[in-house]
Amino acid sequence: MALFVEVARRKSFSQAAAALGMPISSLSRRITLFESAVGLRLLDRTTRKLALTSYGEAYLAQVSRLVDEAQRTFDDMMAVAKGPSGFLKIAAPPDFWVLRHLSGVITEFSSQHEHIHVHVDLKPAPVDLVGDNYDLAVAIEEPRETSLIVRKVAEVENGLFGAPAYFDERGEPATPLDLENHQVIVPAQGASAVWTLSRGGESVAITVGGPISCNSPSLARRFAVAGQGITTANVINVDSDVSNGRLRRVLPDWTLPATPVYFVTTSRLLPAKSRSFIDFATKRLAAVLATASRDSRRPAATPARTRVIERALSP
Repeated sequence: MALFVEVARRKSFSQAAAALGMPISSLSRRITLFESAVGLRLLDRTTRKLALTSYGEAYLAQVSRLVDEAQRTFDDMMAVAKGPSGFLKIAAPPDFWVLRHLSGVITEFSSQHEHIHVHVDLKPAPVDLVGDNYDLAVAIEEPRETSLIVRKVAEVENGLFGAPAYFDERGEPATPLDLENHQVIVPAQGASAVWTLSRGGESVAITVGGPISCNSPSLARRFAVAGQGITTANVINVDSDVSNGRLRRVLPDWTLPATPVYFVTTSRLLPAKSRSFIDFATKRLAAVLATASRDSRRPAATPARTRVIERALSP
């Protein structure tokens, strides 16, 4: 039953065999014997694809939860005996905050769970959790697949940033409406975009535009540092640029929609290794991102060389 569920979910004998750690021939033979015992054909096999028959679809719907519950019960017994264990495979976006903050959370988790081996793949969305054999994914966009289980764990604050050289030439926007007269690095294909800024109970939708657009936050940051215009950015992604004077935040009293952070799994019935990581990371990651956002709002320190000059010029 468990072998059939693994093959049916992946719709691939080779992927299921790799996940189970057994030869493809052995897995295929076991499924054939299972079909013979049931007396019904559950899978249609061709050289190019594998599909469920109507009997296979009905059987999968009935037994998936049984298999998941049995696996969870086994994992719970193992966790009681020696703690959560196994290979935990995580997919995460290649964003700067992941490299800087999620890495620390994973390091702390790993030090406390010596029997869990954590592997992280940096992959842009969308991620195929089943096909690529991931236990969970970290996402900043809610998946479209309604069958996936999505847990919102944190939010990352966004702000407006530009290079001092750009503002020296064009001036700083004093109100959201001023953005219409500025060059903006558009975060999607096209010459314009609509940004919604909020302050208290007030909300303003502004149409912005510029000669450069891109779908990469890292590249947009580079364009902004080079003086090509104003960009939106996660505040924790550019805090070092602000501290070093490469970027300056504008309209700090106005906020853009925050970037949500989700944990995504294929089932609510999770093995002990996944549940222990989600419980641990949910608390730690939310606290770490909240602290990083608060720190990024603090005024940048005046560089030492500037302070010396100021003292020399003072009466």
